[in-house]
Amino acid sequence: MPEKNVQVNTDRGLPYERFLQFGPENLTEAELLAVILRTGTKEDSAVALAEKVLALATYPREGLLGLHDVSVEELMEIRGIGMVKAVKLKCIAELSNRMSRAKAREGICFTRADHVAEYFMEKLRHRDTECVYLLCLDAKGQLIREKKLSDGSVNMALISPREIFLEALKDKAVSLILVHNHPSGDPTPSRSDRELTENVAKVGNQMDIPLLDHIIIGDNRYTSFREQKFLI
Repeated sequence: MPEKNVQVNTDRGLPYERFLQFGPENLTEAELLAVILRTGTKEDSAVALAEKVLALATYPREGLLGLHDVSVEELMEIRGIGMVKAVKLKCIAELSNRMSRAKAREGICFTRADHVAEYFMEKLRHRDTECVYLLCLDAKGQLIREKKLSDGSVNMALISPREIFLEALKDKAVSLILVHNHPSGDPTPSRSDRELTENVAKVGNQMDIPLLDHIIIGDNRYTSFREQKFLI
């Protein structure tokens, strides 16, 4: 069917037919979202509605990945986006984010601080609260699993080495890395950062599951305890 004869604001309009004819790789992000949204409004086609959604995603991340930073409430301010569509969009954004990180992870050497910092930089450097992650590595230094230990207003002194090594044993980890962010943008280790690192390193040496590094993410910069020789 010629494109000019297709009603783009119907349930199965132009983007759906373009998908069937040309495949998903030839659709724009707005068209891909329009297929998910299915319907627009009396004023806007599904594509136009999708373009309004994407316009909410601004610096530092735009497009589908940027939707990860847009709230359900912000999405619902768009006429034609109700709770169900907003939740779908947030789920799509999360899937997009996870797939992007999974692909990026394939080429990472987790024994290199710069690689680990780059992997976490975009995820953490714009957060306004502290997040602490535990990376469990295998014998080849590859990631078995990343575990979020804490999210919010973090008191590093309250993070228990016991909790960390229970996770490590669960994954049969051979070595560990800690990663967390400083919302201030300054990755300089605090006293509690140093104390936690020393405690975890001490227990790790006793259990033969060494702590390879503790990496603090700032704004476009990082501090590696191992590179700075805070961790021997």
